[in-house]
Amino acid sequence: MRRGKTVPALMNVQSMRRQDTMGDPGVLPPVSAQQSAYHLFSHPEEIEAFRKNLLAWYDKCKRDLPWRKLAASESDTNRRAYAVWVSEIMLQQTQVATVIDYYNRWMQKWPTLQALARASLEDVNELWAGLGYYSRGKRLQEAAQKVVSELAGQMPGTAEELQTLLPGVGRYTAGAIASISYGQATGVVDGNVIRVLCRVRCIGADSSSPAVADRLWDLAHALVDPARPGDFNQAMMELGATVCTPRAPLCLECPVKQHCRARCRVEKELEFASKRLLGKAASSCSQAPDIEECAAATAGSCSLCPPATEPWDSRLGVANFPRRAAKKPPRAERTATCVLERRGHRGEPEYLIVQRPSSGLLAGLWEFPSLPWGPGLTEKQQREALLGHVQAWAGEAVARGCLRHVGEVGHVFSHIHQTYVVYSLLLGGDPEAAAGGRAEELERPAFRWVTQAEFQQSAVSTAMKKVWKACERGSCEGRGPGKGCKRKRGADPLRPSQLKVEAEGSLPPRQLSLDAFLKAPAGE
Repeated sequence: MRRGKTVPALMNVQSMRRQDTMGDPGVLPPVSAQQSAYHLFSHPEEIEAFRKNLLAWYDKCKRDLPWRKLAASESDTNRRAYAVWVSEIMLQQTQVATVIDYYNRWMQKWPTLQALARASLEDVNELWAGLGYYSRGKRLQEAAQKVVSELAGQMPGTAEELQTLLPGVGRYTAGAIASISYGQATGVVDGNVIRVLCRVRCIGADSSSPAVADRLWDLAHALVDPARPGDFNQAMMELGATVCTPRAPLCLECPVKQHCRARCRVEKELEFASKRLLGKAASSCSQAPDIEECAAATAGSCSLCPPATEPWDSRLGVANFPRRAAKKPPRAERTATCVLERRGHRGEPEYLIVQRPSSGLLAGLWEFPSLPWGPGLTEKQQREALLGHVQAWAGEAVARGCLRHVGEVGHVFSHIHQTYVVYSLLLGGDPEAAAGGRAEELERPAFRWVTQAEFQQSAVSTAMKKVWKACERGSCEGRGPGKGCKRKRGADPLRPSQLKVEAEGSLPPRQLSLDAFLKAPAGE
C-alpha cells in the first residue's frame, strides 16, 4: 500500500497511450539516446532473482495491517477493491501508524461502496478530521456515489478503467487497486518505490521530472511479478518504508542488496579507503576506486545520471539517491482566531464554530471564527477587526465581553505555514442574546454552538484542536475559557524547544559514511 508521494500522473493522451504499451512484465521499452542501459535491468535472470528474493523477504517480514487482512480474506472482488481503495486514499501523504485507526473506524461505519455513497459529507468530514488533506475524503465519497449511480455499483475492473472512470484516482492508485484486488500485472510507483528503484539502478536525475518518471514506471512494469503482482507491489513499498528508508537505510537487511548499484559503489569506496588507510594501495594509485559507471554519463549525455553540478557525496552513501528539485518553502500567513464562549441553557459552557466554504483549503470543515491578518495592521487594529467579525454571531452580548489574547499557535499545511493569533471572549447575559440577533440581515456561513465534547467529535482540523489546547492552557492561568486544568507537570507540549529536542532525539542513527570510516577516534 502506498506510504509516500506519487510521481505525477502525466494525465494526457500521450501518457495514457504510453501506459497501454507498458503492460508486459519483464519487458522494457527501448532505451533512448539520452539514457544508458546501466540504469536498467538488462537480464531476465536478474529480474527473476530480484522478484524471488523480494517476495521471500516480504512473506517473512511484512507488517500485519488491516487492509492487507481484508484484501486477503474478502472473496467478493468488488468489496475487496473498495477496501484497498480506501486504504490507498488514506495513505496518501499520511503515515501508516496514523491511518490504521481511521481505516478501522471507516470500514466499520461504511463497509461497502453503497454505505459510503449514502453517507452525508458532514459524517465523512467528521470521521476524516485530523487525518489531513481533507479533500481526499470528499473525493472518495463522490467517486463512490458515481460507482453506485452510473456504474451499477460495480468497480471498474482494470487499472486503465479505474483511472479513467473514477474521479480522484490517479495512475498509482489505479495500479495498486488493480494489482492487489484483481491480480492485474501492472507496476506502481510511489515515493517508496522511487527510492528503491533510484538506488538499485543509480538514477540520480530529478525523480519528479517527466522523463525520469516515465523510466521509473517502465522499470516498475518490467519488475512486477505476473504471478503475484499485488504482493510484489506491496513488497516494493514495504521495502522502501521499512528498510530502504530516506535516512539511515538498513542496507545489510535488504533482500535485494546484491542488485543495488548504489550499495556496490559504497562498498567499493570503503574497500578502497581501507586499503589506503592500511598502506596497501600504491601511493600513485588513483584518488578514486574503480567503480562501474554509466558510459553515457562520461560524455555528459545521460538524462538519468545526477547532473554534473551535483556529484556523488561520500558522506551520504546510498542516500545520494533519489534526488528531487528543491521544494519551495511554504508561504507564511497569520490568522486571528477567536474562541467565543457562552453559558448554555443547562449552564454548561458552549463554544461557537462556523463552517468553512465548500471549496479551497479545509473545505467544509468547522472552525472558530477567524480572520486573515490584514497586511500592515497593528495588533490593536486586528483585534478591532476580529471583534467586529464575531459581532455577527454574538450580537449585542459582545459589548459586555472582553477580548483576551491567549497566544499564538503554529501549524504547517502542505504549502502554508499558518500562525493563529488566538483570542478568547466570554459572553455574558442571556444565551439567546448571545446567539446573534441579526441573522436575517447577514450573509454568513453555517454556525453552531457546541460543548467541549461536541467540539471534539465535530469535523474540525488538527489546527483548530491546537487552538483549543492553547485555550485550555490559558484557562489554567486565567486567560481563556473553560474550567480547571488537567495539564500534567513537566513539558509543555507546544514549546518549540521541546518539540525540537524530541524530534531530533527520535532520528535514527546515520548510515556509515566514508568520512566516518576514515575519522580517527577521539583522543588519538
